[in-house]
Amino acid sequence: MAFVGWLLFRTVSHRRIVSLLPSATEMVCALGCGAQLVGRSHECDFPAEVAGLPVCTESKLLPNSTSRQIDEQIHNLIGASLSIFRINTRLIQELKPDLILTQAQCDVCAVSEADVAKALGHWPGSMPQLLSLTPHRLADVWEDFRRVAAVLGVSERGRDVLRPLKNRCVDVIEKSCILPRPTVACLEWLDPLMGSGNWVPELVELAGGRNLFGEAGRHTGALRWEEMRTANPDVIVALPCGFSLDRTRGEMTSLLHKPGWADLKAVRNQRVFVCDGSAHFNRPGPRLVESLEILAEILHPEKFRFGHEGSGWGNLR
Repeated sequence: MAFVGWLLFRTVSHRRIVSLLPSATEMVCALGCGAQLVGRSHECDFPAEVAGLPVCTESKLLPNSTSRQIDEQIHNLIGASLSIFRINTRLIQELKPDLILTQAQCDVCAVSEADVAKALGHWPGSMPQLLSLTPHRLADVWEDFRRVAAVLGVSERGRDVLRPLKNRCVDVIEKSCILPRPTVACLEWLDPLMGSGNWVPELVELAGGRNLFGEAGRHTGALRWEEMRTANPDVIVALPCGFSLDRTRGEMTSLLHKPGWADLKAVRNQRVFVCDGSAHFNRPGPRLVESLEILAEILHPEKFRFGHEGSGWGNLR
């Protein structure tokens, strides 16, 4: 079920906004301020109306690379003290924003605050305001929502938008808290294998599961295959950062040939699932609530039916 609270492109205040963060773009639009967006990042793709905005960034990663190739390219760029993204400073200057939205949470996932500050170092005239979001837990996402609402002068509307989002979370928690809790392995990357941290372990617990890898509020690192075999999870959920549902399904081949894959409990019971990690789990904005609902559908299909299957997630079988 789509977020019914979207108030797309209704002008409330008068800012010229360049958003270099997909989750921030979604927040701006959910708050009814989408008409004030004058530029976006190459990753900002929701809601659909933002597609027509000038694109101010691009990735240095080669298109159509595999998970392993992407990981190697990222390590090479970081090792050379280079950013993974290019910022079109001239275009941003031409757009004349008075507010730029970015992040300081992950240098790999999106354009960082440091990248933006460096690119705008010789800004002509008065510098635009820079608002950087740094969420690590679900509560931080709600707080970022309030910060964006405040800087746009729509704090009351921010509270109105947040209320139903939080209520949807409560609806899930009230049902899941009394259900059996399967063990869950959420995978943020597939080759090399990585578990999911930050807000994802919280979402697993709220949806009625027991998270095996990754710690709430912290980034996670590499996950050894032997750790997966030893944990032998009841459920495996693949939600790679930046990957669509179809691409995630295609990248699962890197796991299918691992020793002992077929013997895992989740595989034997056909409880291996693929998700749209780009649209949901790795985008800390309004649609994290849909991510919670997706996990609830996956973990407890007998209790939860929100209609996300097929678009947000699917069974690997």
